[in-house]
Amino acid sequence: MFGIGMQELIIIAVIALIIVGPKKLPDLAKTLGKGFSEFKKATEGITDDLKETLKEDKKQDDDGLKDSLLLKKTVEEETKPNSTDNEANK
Repeated sequence: MFGIGMQELIIIAVIALIIVGPKKLPDLAKTLGKGFSEFKKATEGITDDLKETLKEDKKQDDDGLKDSLLLKKTVEEETKPNSTDNEANK
């Protein structure tokens, strides 16, 4: 877990016990646990939203809507004859 061994965890727990005190340590641990769980839920929600957005974008790519809008100028340019091509054919 985060590259921390058992000895380091024991040292951190002892220091926390000394600083916070035995009466407030369970409340502090409970608060930290709730905070981490809410943070995890928030990040999962954001991840789900991003995945959904990417799926919608991919679906639009499959329909060709996005490509047709982005490439509209180049398609129109390809269909128009160039003046240099017309002069070369004369």
